[in-house]
Amino acid sequence: MSVLPSVLITGASSGIGATYADRFARRGHDLVLVARDSARLEALAARLRQETGVAVDILPADLTQADALATVEARLRDDARIGILINNAGIAQSGDFLAQSADAIERLVTLNTTALTRLAAAIAPRLVGAGNGAIVNIGSVVGLAPEFGMSVYGASKAYVLFLSQGLSQELAPKGVHVQAVLPAATRTEIWERAGIDITTLAEVMDVGELVDAALVGFDRRETVTIPPLHVAERWDTLDGARQALLGDIRQAHAAERYRTGA
Repeated sequence: MSVLPSVLITGASSGIGATYADRFARRGHDLVLVARDSARLEALAARLRQETGVAVDILPADLTQADALATVEARLRDDARIGILINNAGIAQSGDFLAQSADAIERLVTLNTTALTRLAAAIAPRLVGAGNGAIVNIGSVVGLAPEFGMSVYGASKAYVLFLSQGLSQELAPKGVHVQAVLPAATRTEIWERAGIDITTLAEVMDVGELVDAALVGFDRRETVTIPPLHVAERWDTLDGARQALLGDIRQAHAAERYRTGA
């Protein structure tokens, strides 16, 4: 009988991360839960231990802090039981670009991109060595839409999508599945933390529905899962157009329209 891999989940104290913890526990996976709030982590861990019988470790950490990030990286490198990483920790942008302070920008970029990348880099060599495992990166449809007016947040989520696609190209042939999940508005605490009244949003998905849909994509080994996208062919069209564009790039000379005197 094969032993299910443990799952390390960041941003696990609430919202999408806590729901992933619940779902994987009910599938029989042991867990390592990472977030800043140790009291909430312990409460979640106690409930999941009681309800599902799985082993749950908590690892309190603020991933914007170098020492804390290094601690989680070490756990991912050294704990051979961990075979799935859910890179969920993130922060939203409050206000437009001109309203962002330098500290707020640095914190958002550090958590949404740097920490996520370093955690993936910490676990990937071990997963490749084992020939199996998975990395799930939580992005956002905002990363496809500069029109939404969340430039820094959207840029960070566009990075998550690109990184996931690139890692999939590199790691899938070596047995490691990489999935990017792109939610739209989801009913979590991230809105309140960003100072946004969720009741002003016309459509919001329940977090349980979002994670359950993401796990369907995970089980199907999708590289990009967009639960709120109802016409799947739209993504295929977009990706096909991107590849066609790449085919039209000729590196030796500038396009005629950019040449002097054109």
